[in-house]
Amino acid sequence: MPEDRPTLPPVRLHPDAELARAALGAPLLARAVRLARWAGPGTRVGAGGELVDEQLPDAAAVLGLAGDEEGAAYASEAWRVAVDTGLVEVEDADDVADDVAGAGAGAGAGDVTGGDDADDDVAGGAGAGANLALVTGGSPQDVLGLWLDALDVVLADASAPFFDDIADVVGTDGGVDFEALGWDPEAEADFLEGVLGNLYLLTVSDGGAGDHPVPLPVLAASMIVPEDMGEPTDDVLEQVSEAMMRLDDQFRLLEPIGLVEYRPVDEALMAEETEDAAIQTPADDEDVSRYGMVRLTPLGLYGIRARMLEAGVDAPAVGELADKGAEVLLDRLTHFPEPAARAETEQWLARRAPAAAARDLLAAARGADGGAPLRRLHCQQALTLVGPHAEPEVRAVLDDAELGGLARVWLAERGASDVPPPPESMIFWLAIDTIAAQLDADGEVEELQGLVEGLVGQHSGFFDAAWRVEHPRTADVLEAMGRLHGDKRVAKDARKAAFKSRSSH
Repeated sequence: MPEDRPTLPPVRLHPDAELARAALGAPLLARAVRLARWAGPGTRVGAGGELVDEQLPDAAAVLGLAGDEEGAAYASEAWRVAVDTGLVEVEDADDVADDVAGAGAGAGAGDVTGGDDADDDVAGGAGAGANLALVTGGSPQDVLGLWLDALDVVLADASAPFFDDIADVVGTDGGVDFEALGWDPEAEADFLEGVLGNLYLLTVSDGGAGDHPVPLPVLAASMIVPEDMGEPTDDVLEQVSEAMMRLDDQFRLLEPIGLVEYRPVDEALMAEETEDAAIQTPADDEDVSRYGMVRLTPLGLYGIRARMLEAGVDAPAVGELADKGAEVLLDRLTHFPEPAARAETEQWLARRAPAAAARDLLAAARGADGGAPLRRLHCQQALTLVGPHAEPEVRAVLDDAELGGLARVWLAERGASDVPPPPESMIFWLAIDTIAAQLDADGEVEELQGLVEGLVGQHSGFFDAAWRVEHPRTADVLEAMGRLHGDKRVAKDARKAAFKSRSSH
């Protein structure tokens, strides 16, 4: 894998069939499907494929929104999704005029009376598109592809500016004057993609299942506040507040497509907003949920990951390594948090006989390269999931210089009998290898300190023997032990031992 491709923790995705059902149940896509089934020869659309104003009340009624003051707007939005996803096919004006004439009055979705006046009103027509058949006859992947197309439409809408009167921003050429509006379409789209990327990262870093919602101020701050900034300035806090207001609008738009579950900003906070002050960020003792809470749904996790993959981001999913070799499994597990590593290993083991799996894992754990200590650590953890069936394969490597210590630890943890005591050289080699693995795994400092102090305390003259260990990481580990040990005298001994190790090689 190229080093310049970012690697994210793996996500635990729901099965495609379950995600496809969730996609069809998303309110916006469900409305788009209903309008696609309603469309017919009498459906009139404008030059851009939008429903003409006279058709919107009928469309809203089809959606069960006839009494909703926002019904026409919801119908218009659903129609746009239907057109842009191929659920509806827009016809030319000449074609639809012929269709209407042949169908007669009352045919299709919108009744069109005969006569020249009716024909003059027709800017175009619409009917069911080819993709409508995928809703009932397509595979789960087909349905998810349809949903991803709908998501593209909604994300584009969410990135668009909000204004009361479009006439205020229309240029002399009839297009939107972005400069007058002070709006950079590419920057707005990038900002929203960045927000969703951060939400995805926060989700997968929390175990990959999206169980906990993220406060809106945290998400806004992740895009605005520099990582190296201590106390945010007033200017930065104002930018965070403005981002929160924008995100509140955007997540309200994104919820109906099933991407997120969103608890909006408390209306009481919105009412407190003045022309001179945006929504203030919460104080430490306030209920942060009042400022908005957002969570990616399982479908949302699928959707954001799909967009990341398309952009060239390495966004792994649990289960992708099930058909790979043990070498690939152990190497990739180095980037996985513990719950995801266990889930990935379980799926990998499920496809293999226990003895063969143990043999392959042990073979893959060998090596003197930089990643070998962490591979051996993951191998030991994987073998605990294999269970007693791995014992013959583990006993077979008791005399192996690199694996013998690992094998003895595994057998001892299982309470196995007749485990030969390790030679002293193997004890110290295993100690160096174990600390190297923990350092590579970015373990908690307190745990590493405890490990280091425990090893030194158990073996008198530890450093006199440790600097002689023939392990490629000996000097580095001894230096790290000098930094980690709380006793200054012991720390000095560790640094001396590291110097001896480097001088001897």
